[in-house]
Amino acid sequence: MPALASMAHDIISLIYPRVCLACGNVLYKKEHILCFHCLYHLPKTDFHLSPDNPCIQLFWGKVNIQAAAACYYFTKAGKVQHLIHQLKYKGYKEIGAYIGENYGRELKSSPLFDSVSAVIPVPLHPRKQAKRGYNQAEWFAMGLSKGMKIEFDATTLVRSKASETQTRKSRFMRYENVKEIFTLTTTQRYINQHVLLVDDVITTGSTLEASANALMGIPGIRISIASIACAVH
Repeated sequence: MPALASMAHDIISLIYPRVCLACGNVLYKKEHILCFHCLYHLPKTDFHLSPDNPCIQLFWGKVNIQAAAACYYFTKAGKVQHLIHQLKYKGYKEIGAYIGENYGRELKSSPLFDSVSAVIPVPLHPRKQAKRGYNQAEWFAMGLSKGMKIEFDATTLVRSKASETQTRKSRFMRYENVKEIFTLTTTQRYINQHVLLVDDVITTGSTLEASANALMGIPGIRISIASIACAVH
């Protein structure tokens, strides 16, 4: 039976080849989501090892963040942008879970993140999530939760208002667009706890800043941030 299953897999792969969602090359049997070349050569930031990295500097003087990190550097027209596009617009939500689980294990080994007790994704407005079918940040958060072996929470932070697209807005306009659209369903759940707030990509950090400011309504909360990719270098 194993031989027949392997043969069937090979036939299906010839008709419907699985491809790397970053570079588009055909995947071999033991490869999943990413080919081994992309898995080991996409531009990792290692920000989780540095307390003063460029990612956390985006939030200095704006909101009190404990630590911030991103798995990859984001560059226009690069493989990471293609990967995010597949996750966000093409329905490949498993990308988020896959990267999240792998990155979660790295974060758990960092002294900056080892005290985190829960992962909270930046929410989409219900209408937008219904149209897309899922929230890409939630899938990334679920992967992080599994990799870090901590709680996943998509109910405490909610988006109460719809916002315009952030594309082509200045940093100030982005913040004005999202500054009061997030609310909490409870202020008791994470008193004096350390939580990880996550999104798919960090550009100006405006959405995460607004989300973090909402979470600051919880007494004694400590907030760190993580994303799949970050546009700062």
